Amino acid sequence: MHNFIFNITGGLALFIYGISIMGDGLQNVAGDKVKAILKTTTSKPLIGVFIGTVLTSIIQSSSATSVLVIGFVNAGLMAFSQALAIIFGANIGTTITTQIIAFNLTHYALPILAIGFFIYFLCKHRVLKNFGYFLLGFGILFLGLSIMTSTLKSFATNPILRTIFIKYSNNYFLAILAGTIITAILQSSSTTTGIIVTLATLDLINLKGALPLILGCNIGTCITALIASIGTNLNAKRTAISHILFNLLSTLIFLPFLKPFQNLISLTSSNIARQCANAHTIFNVIGTLVFLPFIDLYAKFIIRLMPGKVKETDCLETKYLEPHLLNTPSIAIDAATKEAIRMLVLTKKMLQLIIQSFNTRNLNYIKTIDQKEQIVDARRYAITNYLISLMEQQINHQESIKIPKLMHIVSDIERIGDHMVNLKELAEQLIESKLDFSPATLTELNKMETYIRKMLNYAIKALSNKKTHKISKINTIKTIYNIEESINKLRDLYKNNHIERLTKRKCNVQAGIIFIDIIANYEKIGDHITNIGQAVV
Repeated sequence: MHNFIFNITGGLALFIYGISIMGDGLQNVAGDKVKAILKTTTSKPLIGVFIGTVLTSIIQSSSATSVLVIGFVNAGLMAFSQALAIIFGANIGTTITTQIIAFNLTHYALPILAIGFFIYFLCKHRVLKNFGYFLLGFGILFLGLSIMTSTLKSFATNPILRTIFIKYSNNYFLAILAGTIITAILQSSSTTTGIIVTLATLDLINLKGALPLILGCNIGTCITALIASIGTNLNAKRTAISHILFNLLSTLIFLPFLKPFQNLISLTSSNIARQCANAHTIFNVIGTLVFLPFIDLYAKFIIRLMPGKVKETDCLETKYLEPHLLNTPSIAIDAATKEAIRMLVLTKKMLQLIIQSFNTRNLNYIKTIDQKEQIVDARRYAITNYLISLMEQQINHQESIKIPKLMHIVSDIERIGDHMVNLKELAEQLIESKLDFSPATLTELNKMETYIRKMLNYAIKALSNKKTHKISKINTIKTIYNIEESINKLRDLYKNNHIERLTKRKCNVQAGIIFIDIIANYEKIGDHITNIGQAVV
């Protein structure tokens, strides 16, 4: 009996790990385009469904897509109605894994694994290497499936076991509940449907028993998104709830038609594994087609179900980029400048949280850094598009000079946000590794942090004070230059001090590496703030 348990759990572990590696391999090939796809989504529901389908096919998990979408909604990078369409598409995209599993390539698991291994470890080209990683996952998936199938095969003829499966197959609600619970535990509908395909292949369950299980998978896969929505803003919570209700309502609508649906699926293939895969795909496609024309009504229903107003601080709200201002370019430039200041203030808040995290060794302070960086990115995108639209208007020479400079400013602010994320990761590394800085190191960091804070304050002042006398503004920029020169000198001095501490064994080597990375990021932030000062002048 213990061999049976080990074989099943071991095979299942390989199966889940294989799906994960496949997703990572495809996602690495796609690179940053995965998030870019979401950022550029339009308000057209059909395009949103297409994007959700493609994205989930790449990530190999509707749960991962839902979590990603909730993150974007929480950051204000995506509207709630846009998120709904993508989630509809995610339900379709996740069925691709089941379609792959239905090919039953278990006999080729080891050759595929070997090919993937050699491509991954021998090829240097990024795309080929990641393709090899994908094949590696592909092989591991079918190896795990092969172990589970061969183990269950010996039990498939057991009359008691068969009686249990036949009896449960006639109870739709019990089967849906079982599919929901198993998927919620495994947090992957692809894994559960893979198990269903295996059981069906061994003739332990028929199509009639498989269908309600598959319906339950769709409900259970929403649990991950629900967990991800904890601690997010109202719209993000609405997104998670809408996913659960969509899958739940689709299941309830389908229940009375399970018999004709079964007849339809039986016509698609003579192979039971392919029938299960087709049922998974067709169910989600029909569910999406039914809901898609009513997506706006559905969004309103969810909002009425979860009433309230999203706080501005939780998400991206471009307060000043009003389209009607484009007809008056000088005012539009001021509006874009105000949005740039909001970006800069946000990076200052990020720095304050990072410093608090370093000083208190508390990771809670930096939990929102990634979200804030996404907001900075989105604001840069919005401001740049706004300025491009402004350039299409009739503008004078002075305004034509200001616009490119403002574009450079928001670009530098966006780069500051990137360095804040670097600092956040260094803080995590330091705290999670339980490393300590020496007193001398802490003193040096505090001095550099003070300089960076001053530079940010002066940059905000330079951008904010439109009516300030030109000489006063130049003096502010000169102060920024002087501080930046001081930071460069401190960087060189602190590096030498660090080497000296290492030789005298006064500091930990790993902590010292983190220290060098921190001051390098501070120095780069100083450079970008100086660039902002130059653009202002």
